[in-house]
Amino acid sequence: MAENKIPYKIYLDENEIPKQWYNVRADMKNKPAPLLNPQTHKPLKAEELYPIFCKELVAQELNDTDAYIDIPEEIQDFYKMYRPSPLIRAYFLEKALDTPAKIYYKFEGNNTSGSHKLNSAIAQAYYAKKQGLKGVTTETGAGQWGTALAMACSYFGLDCKVYMVKVSYEQKPFRREVMRTYGASVTPSPSTTTEVGRKILEAHPGTSGSLGCAISEAVEVATKTEGYRYVLGSVLNQVLLHQSVIGLESKAALDKYGVKPDIIIGCAGGGSNLGGLISPFMGEKLRGEADYRIIAVEPASCPSFTRGKFAYDYCDTGMVCPLAKMYTLGSGFIPSANHAGGLRYHGMSSTLSQLYHDGLMEATSVEQTAVFEAAEKFARVEGILPAPESSHAIRVAVDEALKCKETGEEKTILFGLTGTGYFDMVAYQKFNDGEMSDYIPTDEELQKGFDGLPKVD
Repeated sequence: MAENKIPYKIYLDENEIPKQWYNVRADMKNKPAPLLNPQTHKPLKAEELYPIFCKELVAQELNDTDAYIDIPEEIQDFYKMYRPSPLIRAYFLEKALDTPAKIYYKFEGNNTSGSHKLNSAIAQAYYAKKQGLKGVTTETGAGQWGTALAMACSYFGLDCKVYMVKVSYEQKPFRREVMRTYGASVTPSPSTTTEVGRKILEAHPGTSGSLGCAISEAVEVATKTEGYRYVLGSVLNQVLLHQSVIGLESKAALDKYGVKPDIIIGCAGGGSNLGGLISPFMGEKLRGEADYRIIAVEPASCPSFTRGKFAYDYCDTGMVCPLAKMYTLGSGFIPSANHAGGLRYHGMSSTLSQLYHDGLMEATSVEQTAVFEAAEKFARVEGILPAPESSHAIRVAVDEALKCKETGEEKTILFGLTGTGYFDMVAYQKFNDGEMSDYIPTDEELQKGFDGLPKVD
């Protein structure tokens, strides 16, 4: 189809919303390593996970064989409130960069939670309700996941207890209030309300917290409260499965116009957005049907992929969760208080870690001042104020487009715009006032995290 026929926004019909999630693990030759029992270091059986997760979610977590899993009709109906989300051709950004590159982005911020997190939140709340539970517990970093889960729990009449990383709790009070508006209780983590929280505070007095700390507290409360289970917004296989709607919609929209991306870019913290965006494209790559250059972008202050170790590690700082084999900085690593709160996890999805280890994708890290420079450039020409997390992908998309300008190559770039930044104005204020600084951990600081890795045979 002629170039000028591609619209600014490509919408699918609501009947084209995927009716099945895609499980990329089914097409992986090298499967992600199994979760291990933290005491015995033996592969976990499904029944060992039932006290923590909903039974149906455990089945999805351990499913390495089924390529497609049906989306329940009730979840499909909920998706129709905000899906399909638009795939946008960034004509104005292309013009501003004077690049021959063609840039597309999948915008996931057109719902009240402001991000892609609702795709999995509604699924996890649905299975909790179906199991007859009273409520769920969780952690949240920047607050997008906590907000999405609060919305989903409100929809299904479930109680929702959120442990929010302390630095984000303080930086983003309005995000906190959205959660409370939807009926969730929100506690800054680490807190004195849990045994593990008190231990962390004793070991790290005055800490700004981390996702690993908040996970420990949420898991403790879930396992000690009858009728509750823990749910997680990233990292897990089940979450990447739910988020595959992002990539499936993106591919369907591009296919309508015969467009094939050369480069696919996503921000990476735990892996939910990146894994969801790349899933169908990675599937084609795994099956030998097509090839793509896939780039994970992480903050230089929390460089799990680019400077981490591929090893078994605890998923939480309190060391109560299962061991996962992933690229990690060590569960004891406490990242600096950067403004991309959703990218401050010490490890990376086991699925994405295996794909990265096998050379099927690449990774790069960027500093936050450069990220916000790209965010403001994007906002001024595309009219959307991007979340700090998303802006990591914007930074690298801009860099790749400028490389095309230098070489004259007309490459097609697709990146994920995970959400909006309207609750992140303190970060934008710091940048605009020249008060934002960059922090890159030293090798010595990272080694402290690596020294705490469990010894697994």
